[in-house]
Amino acid sequence: MTQRASLDQMRLRPVAEADVAELRRIHATPEVARWWDLPDDDFPLTDEPESTRFTIEVDGAVAGMVQYGEELEPKYRHASIDVFVDPARHGRGIGSEAVRQVVRQLIHERGHHRITIDPAAANTAAIRAYEKIGFRPVGILRRAERDADGKGWHDSLMMDLLAGEETWMASAAGERSCH
Repeated sequence: MTQRASLDQMRLRPVAEADVAELRRIHATPEVARWWDLPDDDFPLTDEPESTRFTIEVDGAVAGMVQYGEELEPKYRHASIDVFVDPARHGRGIGSEAVRQVVRQLIHERGHHRITIDPAAANTAAIRAYEKIGFRPVGILRRAERDADGKGWHDSLMMDLLAGEETWMASAAGERSCH
């Protein structure tokens, strides 16, 4: 199946109990675990009640997870996004398309004017993918996050995208939204 066909078969849906084992398996892969904290026992259902989470489903199978959080204080209103994709599916545009769909929802349905994402500064593949979507580097957050092993700290790159910059939003996969 081509990359295009797979993205046509991609959808976002709320995380369900049936997704837990597969999301935990993906989260535990070395490529994902390197950038994400060790999950709490109640991941991915109730460990972050302030986050809205979606399972990324491709061709009927769980392919990853995308989540957003919202700052609703009017003076600082914005949203932030995090995403991970099964390493077996990396390089197919799945993560980028999931982020596009969530950004579209956050700007056009939730009314946010600014969306942020903060990958580890050393995660060059993620940074390149976010730049292709339209996120711009804002600055380095020094020693912003614990390393996955909990022994040290690493820098994060703060990136943002503003409403009105979403001319790139008409992706090859079309105008879908989160379900």
